[in-house]
Amino acid sequence: MHTQRMAVSVSVLALLTLAACGTESGSGSGGDGGGDTVQSDVPVTGVAWSIDSLTVGGKKTEAPEGSRLEFDPKGRAKAGFGCNHISADARVEGDRITLAKPVSTQMACDEKTEKFEKAALAAMDGELTAKLSGEKLTLTTGGGDTFVLSEEKPADLTGTRWAVTTLLSGESATSVPADLPKERVPHLTFGEDGTVQGNSGCNSFHGKAEVKGSTITFGPPVGTKKLCPEAEMETERAVLAALDGPATYTIKGSTLTVTSKDGKGVGATATPATAEGTQEHG
Repeated sequence: MHTQRMAVSVSVLALLTLAACGTESGSGSGGDGGGDTVQSDVPVTGVAWSIDSLTVGGKKTEAPEGSRLEFDPKGRAKAGFGCNHISADARVEGDRITLAKPVSTQMACDEKTEKFEKAALAAMDGELTAKLSGEKLTLTTGGGDTFVLSEEKPADLTGTRWAVTTLLSGESATSVPADLPKERVPHLTFGEDGTVQGNSGCNSFHGKAEVKGSTITFGPPVGTKKLCPEAEMETERAVLAALDGPATYTIKGSTLTVTSKDGKGVGATATPATAEGTQEHG
């Protein structure tokens, strides 16, 4: 009940090509010279970025753990700062990114995260200048405020504890309820032996998960049979619907997206294996 549906593009999480110094686009596809994609000297397409900090009015604030910002080829920016999911229209021209109409889910957050989100939302409404230096990307607003981002290395599918944060249905994404008990936060761990285990939101489970290329084929899960409050059971049904039969997966930095043939899916974030809420047994 603390979630709000938000129509966003969820099939591709890829950063558009930016330039440290803007150059005119060459012979792009489409040929009408006004497309969203930009040719540049500094290609960073397909790179996932974590947000290190935000400096507003000369005051630097470290970003909440897990903060990320990405741009997809359809002209949308997507961000998360440890609580809500945020999206905005995005237009890229050379080394300039123009963001407009930022929208956010409305979950209750802790005071520190909420304060950072408000400052970030304000910075995401206007023109940003992008500068790439090594694995660091700096986005500067017209008023001189800056985001500093770092390139994320892709996490391993197997052996990583994936905490499910988002439930996907076609083009819609819904945040997992923030008030789930720690031991009921859904999570997955894939084994080298072609198995998966974890918690689906109420019950712990295990099953087969054969990986070939970008496809995971899930076998019928075996799990406990407890009943939980409806919010937890609703989350569980959505998670299990995504882990049914063949599904495609992508990993961008610390984010895993799994999508079944019917468009049901989950978004998950790599977390330390020792984090609270590790798998129950029984």
